[in-house]
Amino acid sequence: MNGRRVLLGRIVGVHGVRGALKIESFTEPREAIFGYRPWLLERDPERFEQIAGAQGHTQSKGIVATLPGVADRDAAAGLIGARIWIPRAALPELEAGEFYQTDLEGLQVVNGAGEDLGRVSHLFDNGAHDVLVTRDEAGRERLIPYVVDVYVKAVDLGAGRITVDWDKND
Repeated sequence: MNGRRVLLGRIVGVHGVRGALKIESFTEPREAIFGYRPWLLERDPERFEQIAGAQGHTQSKGIVATLPGVADRDAAAGLIGARIWIPRAALPELEAGEFYQTDLEGLQVVNGAGEDLGRVSHLFDNGAHDVLVTRDEAGRERLIPYVVDVYVKAVDLGAGRITVDWDKND
């Protein structure tokens, strides 16, 4: 599968004897994972299988899904650990000035003085806001709060750059 992908969840167990799967969903709300199509199952690194027709529901503490062609517990057990992706193009369009985290990964980060702070490795949520994790060529990692107009001054996807208000020595 060529093109950018977005990780939505993973298969964490089996449910019952008829091939149902326990899913850990990274979407919000968690059952929104079923609204995205097609799923791309990654069982081995960089080997994807397209799945159409995944169905499921929430159940007490988790999500249970059924996949076409998975009819028994043994077949379901073989999928444990598989990651669930979708093509980036399957995500809804955003309003101007909004970005998906996946679109920010790999962008160059510079401060107002033009100093290179590395590339965005990934983002995570610390409970108060998202945090940009950058890595420079020397391997130094920086954690920069993703707070627009405070630390994040501009995002230019076309230029592949994020400008931040952050000291290179922080």
